[in-house]
Amino acid sequence: DLDTEGLWAKTITLLCTVLFCLASQTIPNWRWSYQELSLSSTSLRGNLSFLDLCFTTSIIPQMLVNLWGPDKTISYVGCVTQLYVYMWLGSTECLLLAVMSYDRFTAICKPLHYLVIMNPHLCLKMIITVWSISLAVSVLLCTLTLNLPRCGNNLLDHFLCELPAMIKIACIDTTTVEMSVFALGIVIVLTPLGLILISYGYIAKAVLRIKSKEGQQKAINTCGSHLTVVSIFYGTIIYMYLQPGNSASKDQGKFLTLFYTIVTPSLNPLIYTLRNKDMKNALRKL
Repeated sequence: DLDTEGLWAKTITLLCTVLFCLASQTIPNWRWSYQELSLSSTSLRGNLSFLDLCFTTSIIPQMLVNLWGPDKTISYVGCVTQLYVYMWLGSTECLLLAVMSYDRFTAICKPLHYLVIMNPHLCLKMIITVWSISLAVSVLLCTLTLNLPRCGNNLLDHFLCELPAMIKIACIDTTTVEMSVFALGIVIVLTPLGLILISYGYIAKAVLRIKSKEGQQKAINTCGSHLTVVSIFYGTIIYMYLQPGNSASKDQGKFLTLFYTIVTPSLNPLIYTLRNKDMKNALRKL
């Protein structure tokens, strides 16, 4: 039912906008008022917060116009811009979460060498590399998709200009493009996920070697928020991009897109605030 679908989309979008605005006011205050956390950890979390802010602001305004306004259209230039930016930011988050897992691995498995290994210079290089690789992937995949002929079909049955939705309106066989998306999806999604799982494998072994319950709990609190974000984000991304082109229904695709482009970025600041002990202490000092 289109009315019900639109109502759910409006409600979720509005709630997530409010949540994100509230959370985004908290994180910057925490960053600058609490100096006991490492610079690398702070800069990575700040980068994730900035990324989530860009993610939501690149999608929500146009979505609100389409959901509440009488004219449910977007210009070609606006659609192309949204597609490139959306793909760039999504790829960046995949790689950034892997970098953050390495930061957690170093903090727990090599605590005495942490400040030497995760120095500001290395942290900056990793952040620049993540954004650069993601930009290259976005340019490649989006250009391939936009070059597909659509034979005058400009009706996009979706909330936003997303890669799978754009591929579906092409009027030719899209197997080659879908295989390209799948192949780069393995590089951008599964490779970082594999590194994250390996990191947490070593982290689990290190935690089990800690004799005190207090030490184990501190280590779990250090990784808990990141692990929660990884589980939510990667779960929906894998389902969306690493499956045969038409195996998911349109409604499933819309819901999952709404979830990982709006719900997840809106929840990330709250997850880090509520699950991390250091951040709870920082909030009490504000």
